[in-house]
Amino acid sequence: MSVIIDGSPLTIDEVVAVAHGRADVEVGNGLADRMIPALHVVRSQVANDEVVYGVTTGFGALANTRIFGDDATHFQMDLLRSHAGAVGALLDPVTVRAMLLLRARTLAQGHSGVRPEIVVFIVEMLRRGLVPAVPEHGSVGASGDLAQFAHLALPIIGEGQLVVDGAAVPAADVLREAGLVPLILEPKEGLSLLNGTEGMLALGCLAVDRARRLADAADAACALSIEALLASVVPLDRRIHELRPHPGQVHSAAKIAGLLAGSEIVESHRQDMSHAVQDAYSIRCAPQVHGAVRDTIEHAATVFGRELGAVVDNPIVFPDTGEVISGGNFHGQPLAFVLDFLAIAVSELGSISERRTDRILDPERSAGLTPFLAGRPGLESGYMLAQYTAASLVAENRVLAHPASIDSIPTSGSQEDHVSMGWGAGMKLQNVLANTALVVAIELLCAAEGCEQRAPLQPAVGTAAILAAVRERVPALDGDRSFGADIERAAEMITTGGLDAVLTPSSEE
Repeated sequence: MSVIIDGSPLTIDEVVAVAHGRADVEVGNGLADRMIPALHVVRSQVANDEVVYGVTTGFGALANTRIFGDDATHFQMDLLRSHAGAVGALLDPVTVRAMLLLRARTLAQGHSGVRPEIVVFIVEMLRRGLVPAVPEHGSVGASGDLAQFAHLALPIIGEGQLVVDGAAVPAADVLREAGLVPLILEPKEGLSLLNGTEGMLALGCLAVDRARRLADAADAACALSIEALLASVVPLDRRIHELRPHPGQVHSAAKIAGLLAGSEIVESHRQDMSHAVQDAYSIRCAPQVHGAVRDTIEHAATVFGRELGAVVDNPIVFPDTGEVISGGNFHGQPLAFVLDFLAIAVSELGSISERRTDRILDPERSAGLTPFLAGRPGLESGYMLAQYTAASLVAENRVLAHPASIDSIPTSGSQEDHVSMGWGAGMKLQNVLANTALVVAIELLCAAEGCEQRAPLQPAVGTAAILAAVRERVPALDGDRSFGADIERAAEMITTGGLDAVLTPSSEE
């Protein structure tokens, strides 16, 4: 698979594929034709000493300072240096590759007034696996993710650092060995490398991919839990959900029902009148909750998809009229809202999952399972502490789900007096996704153990496949053991697609 950079919109799947190294990147044949008209406009206005924000003027609160002649070039280089003020741990290479791809796409649209060589250089970095060292803290999500983009762009001029074998090393040395010659920036090129929403967008695209996997895993875990708890499948009846046709709800109900089709465990108590008339909400309302999460994920995907074809530079060059107009398309508010909304939704997946885990482990509510799934209750604790871990992660998610997008701290002498905090929303979303994967992994482990206690009754074909996938990575309990690593292996199975093969569309029929 190759992703073509020619200024056309990208898809979330393309961003994810390039970020994870599953797709190559190529420059489209028409790139120069698309970019050069705007470049001519910028060069003409510089030659005429016209007032153009960030080109012949200073940046931010210094926009009233005029810049002339050779200073315009020096200014662009110094913009990258002065804005590279991010701190903290380095972003993971997957996120940085997504940011590089999105930067190239934005500049390739032909509304930035920069040379095609800039895009070609970025694409070449991606092709050669050159990953800039970008610290995680420093963006307020307006005027672009400026600090991160400065670190991302410094290698283009032979400065900054690149990550080699997990360590940050001087970019100049790596570029020399790779045979890449750094560029000297022309007017507006430094500014265009800084402005935009692609940092938040990169976090969002990667989050949608992870969140979709989590929603599938939560449905799978719920199906196993229904068997483990001898719960009813009646609330999965498609007629119920057709009367409240939220797409995600209908999808989750069909997915869970499909996974349970033909289950001996389910059939064993279908006519048992001593069984609970109604199951707890965490079981009975799972399609409604999981489905609302799915709908939120797809809403976010729609917003991100729109942004994947948007012009977010500033100022924007209009080649057809020869104008360079300053605006605010770099403001991250549309992304900040949905990044926060995603964190809230994904947190709920963890919240309802932990409740099902607690029910499986509680001898008063588990329909006959051994206390805490222990082989010798009292002498052994089984999975008792797993629920503690799930509870702690759910509690942490509740704090992380507090929206960042309702905050704003003015910057640049209050010239930038309202900011989105979208980068912060995206960064804490990564933690929510990681925490929730662990919580759902705990449910998978406990539900698998509970299903096995229902032998000789057999699970459904769908849930048996899930159980087999879990057992490939984590053995059944045979006495007490340290199971922290077990939880992490199960979570890795979720995040890396280890359940994809068993959660096929046919399972939803």
